[in-house]
Amino acid sequence: MDSRPTFDVPRPLRIEGLGLQLREWSADDMADLVAIYDDPEIDRWTPVASPFDTEAARAYLAAAEQKGTEGHVVQLAITTDGGVPQGEILLFRSAADERDVELAYGVGAAYRGRGLATRAVRLAVDFVKGRAAVRRVVLCIEDGNGASQAVAKAAGFVPTDDEPVVREAKGRVVVLRAWSHLEGDDVAGEGRRQ
Repeated sequence: MDSRPTFDVPRPLRIEGLGLQLREWSADDMADLVAIYDDPEIDRWTPVASPFDTEAARAYLAAAEQKGTEGHVVQLAITTDGGVPQGEILLFRSAADERDVELAYGVGAAYRGRGLATRAVRLAVDFVKGRAAVRRVVLCIEDGNGASQAVAKAAGFVPTDDEPVVREAKGRVVVLRAWSHLEGDDVAGEGRRQ
C-alpha cells in the first residue's frame, strides 16, 4: 500500500487563468500527445522515452489516469481554450521531501516561445497553494537546461541550497537542482478552478 500523501482534487479538473485552460487529458488527445512528446528537446530534458508513438501515448495516458485516480499525480494538458493540447504540466509530492509539491512540464515544439510554460507553472502554484498543505512548491531542473531555468525565474522561483536531487533516467544519472517558489508571490491571482 502506498502511504505517500495524495491530492484531493475535483475530477474532472480544469484550472483557468492567465489565458490558459489546464485540463485533464482525454483519449481524443492521442495525436497531440505524440506531437508534444516525440521531440528531441523533450527527450533530452524529461524522463519520457523517445521515440514516442501512439502506443507510448496510450500507455502514458493510462498511467496518468491511474496515478490521478490514486491521487498521487495530477497531469494536465496545457491549452489556450480547452481544446488542442500544447503541452503538459504535472503536480506531485516531491520524492526528496513529501511536504513539498514538485511541478514538471513540457511544451510542444510548435508552441514554444509563447510563455505557456511560465503561465502554466503560475497557475499550478496558485492551485497547489490554494488546495494542499505544503511546505514549498518546487521545480527540479537539470544543470544546462536554460529554458527551464528561465521559466522558473519568470514564474517566481529561486534556486535553493538543497542537496541536488539525483535520479536515474534513460540509463543515465541526472542531477537536478531544486528551485523554490517565493512565498507570498501570488502570480496567478486570476486563476479559477472548476
